[in-house]
Amino acid sequence: MSLHIPGVLTVEGTETQRVPLVLDSPHSGTDYPNDFGHAADPTLLRHAEDTHVHDLWSGAVPAGAVLLHAHFPRSYVDANRAPDDMNPNALSGPYPEPLNPSVKSTLGIGLCWTRVPPGGEPLYTRPLTPEEVHARVTRYHRPYQSRLRTLLDDAHSRWGAVWHVNCHSMQEVASAMSTQERGTPRPDFVLGDRDGTACAPEFTNTVAAFLTTRGYSVAINDPYKGMELIRANGNPAQNRHSMQIEVNRKLYMDEATRIPNAGYAALQTTFTDLAQHLVRHVETALVGQPA
Repeated sequence: MSLHIPGVLTVEGTETQRVPLVLDSPHSGTDYPNDFGHAADPTLLRHAEDTHVHDLWSGAVPAGAVLLHAHFPRSYVDANRAPDDMNPNALSGPYPEPLNPSVKSTLGIGLCWTRVPPGGEPLYTRPLTPEEVHARVTRYHRPYQSRLRTLLDDAHSRWGAVWHVNCHSMQEVASAMSTQERGTPRPDFVLGDRDGTACAPEFTNTVAAFLTTRGYSVAINDPYKGMELIRANGNPAQNRHSMQIEVNRKLYMDEATRIPNAGYAALQTTFTDLAQHLVRHVETALVGQPA
């Protein structure tokens, strides 16, 4: 284990890293802070988690990649949002910095969630205070985003290029808190590269080809194009390639209980094989990089 900050994050694989491939799971955290103060049924709130995703991808570390994952839940503060993605109307007073809420905040799933999945009921019985939101950003959100950027910068400095996989899971069908019509079924995987702006097409294509060959259904940029972590870190013109991978939860767990199902081991093997495939992809791409 390379780095462990209790309650915040873990980084694995920096000592054994042999290629500039960095994976992160910002939403698989299950350590709920004592000051959360929500008014939700905990079993419903867990629908926000990408439960088990960092474990499913754990085979990437022995393959030669680095894996970062959050401990805190995304509903408390979402590491895959910009630090200003908060609706000011959800706060009890003015925030110390300018806010710029996105459609995610409108849906109640911005920087700090305000609605309970999957139905969209209120998460709190009161407005959040600016002080508690700012504290969550300072203690959890900023350290996660900064650590990811450091891992990517270090790899880019060492190899002249870096490939980043932002790992997520999605509900089997769209909920009331989705941009899709409620009940819309999802494919097995959705790959997001922000319409080709966050990574070279070869990166997206090699993942899509690998998964379809295995018999999975794959969509690209529909309905998920990728959010803040690939927006902020993907720049193919600078040899910085970021892609988001969403996996359908029906493939590996019961969404109500969060307990792994009979498909868990097979999916974990698929991800280990995919990580090894990506290592080879990166090694091949590096051959063409200038010395």
